[in-house]
Amino acid sequence: MKLTKLRTIASIITVSAVAGVIALALPANGAGTSTDRYITLTGVGTISVVPDAVRFNATVSVLGSTNAAALSSASKSAAAVRAALKDKGIAVKDIRSANISVYPEYTWTQEAGTKITGYRASQTFDVLIRKASDAGSIIEAVVNAGGDNVQLGGVMPTTLNPSAATEDARAAAVANAKSKATSYAKLLGTSLGKVISLEEQSSPVYSSPFPMTKAGVAADAVEVDLGEQDVTVTITVRWALN
Repeated sequence: MKLTKLRTIASIITVSAVAGVIALALPANGAGTSTDRYITLTGVGTISVVPDAVRFNATVSVLGSTNAAALSSASKSAAAVRAALKDKGIAVKDIRSANISVYPEYTWTQEAGTKITGYRASQTFDVLIRKASDAGSIIEAVVNAGGDNVQLGGVMPTTLNPSAATEDARAAAVANAKSKATSYAKLLGTSLGKVISLEEQSSPVYSSPFPMTKAGVAADAVEVDLGEQDVTVTITVRWALN
C-alpha cells in the first residue's frame, strides 16, 4: 500500500514599514477561517497643543550663623513668597513644598584646612499656575517678595487636561493604521474584514524645563514662551482578511 502524506504549508509574510510592523498571515491552502487570515498594522497619531498652564520652581535659600538662625530666616522669606502667591490668586492646593533642608557650609584653605562658614537653610516650592497668561506677573511677584533669598529653578509649560487632544490623536492613529491596512489588502488582492484585536500605547505629555532668571536680575518684564507639546497615541490593530 502506498501511503501519501499530506502537508499543509502556512506562509507568513512580514513587511516592515516606517510607522510600524505589518504582519500578514495566510494559509497556503486558502481554506482558513477569518482568524487564520489577518493583517496587523501599527498606526501613529500626533496632535500638537499649546499648553494652558505653567509650573515653576522657586527656592528660598538663606545662610545663617546657626542651624536655627538659618531656618528661621528662610522660613520668613518662604512665608513672604507664599503670601505673594496667595495674593496673586494661587490656590493652596497648587503650592507644594518640594524640599526643606538645613546643612553646614564649608570653606577650605591650605592654611586653615576645612572650616564651617555658616549654615544653609532652604525651602523649595513647586507652583502650578493654572492660567498661563498670568505666569509672568506671578513670577515677578515671587522675586519681589523673596528678594535676594529667592532663586527660580525653571519653568515648565504644561497642559492641564490633554484628554481632548488624546482623543484627536487616537482618531488620527486609527485612520493611519486603517489606511495602511487597506492599501496592503488591495495590493494583495483581498479586503479588510472585522477587527480582531487592538492595543493602544499612549505617550504621556512631557513638559521640558526652560532656564529662568535668578533673583537680583531685572524681572519687570517676565514673559513665558509656551511653545507646543505633542500628544501621541500609537495603536496596533489586527484585521481579518476576507
